[in-house]
Amino acid sequence: MATDRYDKVHKKKRILLKIGSNTLTKETNNISRGKIEDIANQIAMLKNTCEFIIVSSGAIAVAKQFVKLESKQEDVFVKQALASIGQPHLIRIYQEIFREYGLLTSQCLLSYSDFKKDDSKTNIVNTINVLVNNNYIPIINENDTVATDEIKFGDNDKLGALTASLLEVDLFIIATNTYGIYTKDSLENHDPETISVVEDFKALEKQVVDSKSSHGSGGMQSKIEAARLAKKANIETWIVNGMEDHFMLNAFENKIPFTKIK
Repeated sequence: MATDRYDKVHKKKRILLKIGSNTLTKETNNISRGKIEDIANQIAMLKNTCEFIIVSSGAIAVAKQFVKLESKQEDVFVKQALASIGQPHLIRIYQEIFREYGLLTSQCLLSYSDFKKDDSKTNIVNTINVLVNNNYIPIINENDTVATDEIKFGDNDKLGALTASLLEVDLFIIATNTYGIYTKDSLENHDPETISVVEDFKALEKQVVDSKSSHGSGGMQSKIEAARLAKKANIETWIVNGMEDHFMLNAFENKIPFTKIK
């Protein structure tokens, strides 16, 4: 088991933070350096009690700031090419900003096929444990250049859940652009009300009104599915409004509404 490998020296709360494109751009057409600074600042403030692994979308959004590709190929291949262009820029932005807060980062590109092979899963766990134990924060994204699962199916929500489960983290935080999951009635009444605690998935699914984000490829349904995967691994999921400054700090102190899936 993953925890067996680090329990003897592991005292901090291990958190997997999944950040979607909409959060990173703050719903604009550009990556928000201010939002990445906010994330770095929070991690720096929590580093004595928590250790972080980040699953970050945003490579395609970054590339769109620099280039416009002309192609007769299918849209998915254009997006793969954009991901190839944008990924180095995305990591550079993370490295530059996190360094200002005394934080070290590394890049890990994964594909869903990696989670189907025992050797690959062992290698992922061992490598990330070495990084985290040496105070490096892994920045994980799907290897979009050769894989299309995120592009087609869901803004890294599933990748975040699979990684959280494999590493047996203590908490899975999904940063999105809503204050968690809203009740269906409240949305219909245009007065969103957050579902604070979820224990019954069947009841939850009846409440979900799905919508896609403007930059990401996911929506609330993909976040529910991600939480379901995490739940199978006995991991608690928080769906938090990452658009807010200090969203993690405020969630820990219950200063903002968010959804906790136990």
